[in-house]
Amino acid sequence: MRFHTETQLFDRKSARIDPKALANLIIAFANADGGDAAIGIEDDGTITGIDGQDKRINELLRAPLDYCVPSVSVDSEVVNCTDAKGQSNHILIMHVFPSPQVHANQADEVYLRVGDKSKKLSFDQRLQLLYSKGARFFEDTPVPNATIDDIDLDFVAAYTKKIGYGRSPLDYLRGNKDFIITRNGTEQIISAAILLFGKNPQRFFPRARVRFIRYDGTEAKVGTEMNVIKDVIFEGRILDMVQKSTEFVKSQIREHSFLGKDGLFVTIPELPEFCWTELIVNAIAHRDYNITGTDIQIKMFDDHMTVESPGQLPGLVRPNNMREMHFSRNPKIIEFLHVYEYVKEFGEGVDRMYREMEYAGLPDPEYHVSSFMLCATLKNQKWVAAHQQAEQVRGQVAGQVTNSTVQDDKVAVILDFCSIPRSRKEIQAYLGLTGRNNFNDKYLKPLLASGKLKMTIPDKPNSRLQKYVKA
Repeated sequence: MRFHTETQLFDRKSARIDPKALANLIIAFANADGGDAAIGIEDDGTITGIDGQDKRINELLRAPLDYCVPSVSVDSEVVNCTDAKGQSNHILIMHVFPSPQVHANQADEVYLRVGDKSKKLSFDQRLQLLYSKGARFFEDTPVPNATIDDIDLDFVAAYTKKIGYGRSPLDYLRGNKDFIITRNGTEQIISAAILLFGKNPQRFFPRARVRFIRYDGTEAKVGTEMNVIKDVIFEGRILDMVQKSTEFVKSQIREHSFLGKDGLFVTIPELPEFCWTELIVNAIAHRDYNITGTDIQIKMFDDHMTVESPGQLPGLVRPNNMREMHFSRNPKIIEFLHVYEYVKEFGEGVDRMYREMEYAGLPDPEYHVSSFMLCATLKNQKWVAAHQQAEQVRGQVAGQVTNSTVQDDKVAVILDFCSIPRSRKEIQAYLGLTGRNNFNDKYLKPLLASGKLKMTIPDKPNSRLQKYVKA
């Protein structure tokens, strides 16, 4: 019998694990988004259980207290199972909660959950995590003057039914994730509860909304040249904003039709649906709701689309590591959207977005931080075509598309070799050339521009399946 695979929020360990090693996993979960550790399952997924190992289990249960500094908040439960021998047994599930503190082990080592691994942090990464933690849990702060009357209990009931919670909506809010807390004998509603379940979240967070702006052209203009042709605002709860904004953007995405190789017309959208949906969902899920002076903005131009979200990249996430690094500024919002399947698998959406853009023959997504706004941009085929045309013009001015630029005996070899379609890597390997950029500039681009070579997939110039053949 086997158990499901390890993820950002789940790991499995044998009951024989050393308590100090378990503490590293607990620390990694607490420093990230929390998670569940299942004790009694081997690395290959075989269930061996915990029965007959009471002393060992008691030591493991003390790991959050004895080997984590400071101690980590953990709830534990024992669940029934049938082990690999077909006998009744039990598994220990340790539910680790995300923490506003940075936790270390007894050796003063800090770990962070990244995908299905517990990553040991460097000193600089540890400092960055410490700084990020300070701004992370705004969703847990009480909302002044908010009461239970500001919560849509019918909507909470629909959510609890979806997750299989059998008690009342109020029981859920009071007994789960501290959506309602009690201080000095008074109940207080936290920000996440208002954003997720509120009747009118914008009453308390006026700029917690999404604004769509469409421009005529490839850049934003102001004054007498203002080129805004559509301006729409989406408000409501988190789920409302996600659903409304993604549905509307879908209606704005243009489609292109062309004659395929089989003689049938093919219609493709200007941008892959998963990619622009991922940008919008990420903006809503990860925005810094503590920044109240602006909203999320989706800006659509003729040749690209940019999504701007208030806040810096969270935690240790940077433009150069965001395909593998994951850190949630708003864990409660992320988990909620995961239930509604807008967040698929934690930390994997960005990597898939890069792959989908590459498959569509489009440039990689681009990220940059401008002041306190995180900007993410997707470029479509119109941008690619304009970029290629500009490069060709520059090449012509420099004399790169004339025969004088290819006065090299390797040119004849390339053309002969490409009498049948060849990939760039195949051509370079055949010629014994290294350096992709140098090969492109010296041989590939001039030969394409002069018409001596042509692409096998001209409508997707950046496709990983692209090959080149003699014209």
